Amino acid sequence: MGCGGGRLWGAFGALACVMVLAATAAPAHATEVTVPMNPGPAQSSRSAAVAYAESHRGPAPSGANDFDCRPSAAHPRPVILAHGTDSNAYSDWAMLSPLLGEDGYCVFAPNYGADAASSEDEKFGRGDLVESAGQFGRFVDSVLAATGAASVDIVGYSQGANVSRYFANELGGADRVGTWIGLASPTYGGTMYGLGPTLHSLSGGDNAIVGLSSIAVLQQLEGSDFLRHLNSGGDTVPGVEYTTIGSRYDEMIQPYTNQALRDPGATNIIVQDLCPQNASGHFRAPYDPFTLDLVRDALDPVGAPRGECEYVPLGADIPQVILDSNS
Repeated sequence: MGCGGGRLWGAFGALACVMVLAATAAPAHATEVTVPMNPGPAQSSRSAAVAYAESHRGPAPSGANDFDCRPSAAHPRPVILAHGTDSNAYSDWAMLSPLLGEDGYCVFAPNYGADAASSEDEKFGRGDLVESAGQFGRFVDSVLAATGAASVDIVGYSQGANVSRYFANELGGADRVGTWIGLASPTYGGTMYGLGPTLHSLSGGDNAIVGLSSIAVLQQLEGSDFLRHLNSGGDTVPGVEYTTIGSRYDEMIQPYTNQALRDPGATNIIVQDLCPQNASGHFRAPYDPFTLDLVRDALDPVGAPRGECEYVPLGADIPQVILDSNS
């Protein structure tokens, strides 16, 4: 769900998580992705990525979107990164993208899901998720055409997990996907500590959710029509290797078990099962070194580094998220 709940939660005095994040110029119409091409520096925290994006319009995560890149024999599939809600490629991937570049991958990271407001505030991942999945799928095809690869690997953070899984499962994309990784994936949706279901139960509540946040947030609530369709008949399809990586302390997805896939072909990892002292949650996931090493391991179980288990306190980075969203 990313920070898509930010405006919704902020309206009710709950956790403020709207990021002030920059992306590339908005598309002329909201049917295709935009591709940031001006690389920004690697970052070690979301706050640092936000600060850089605020002062540099439309940065791309370092190491991403080089359409002259040709996959190596060691890493024959390009890796495409799908960002979360109310976000963009740089703010979510300024740490992972350069790491994957150093690992020898061809890395790509589009901005998708623009809505009418995106041309002003440069936030993406707010449009209808079915449309976003179509945009993402067309971007996959453009990457395959440019690189000559037969298929790609995908890492989707929050909303990006469901958008990219919809492409693979529902839009015929499975034959173009080798490994799919959902990081903090709202696989079966979140409740936002009960706020979502409460509004949903009220007359006009769904319209209120969309008005306060976006249709993308509504579609990621537990029990939404979008999720029922995506997961009906099985949440995986043959031919794709699925991995979810989640946290018991996810701030957006409750119960945390809603992150896991339930059907054949899936591996579900909880960070705290491997490192009990790491209490990273939803917002820290793309900037937690241990978690990102789990992503790298899922992409390459043989050659990837093994992360060091270090203490991360519960609620780490949340105060800064609130400050950044109100700056």
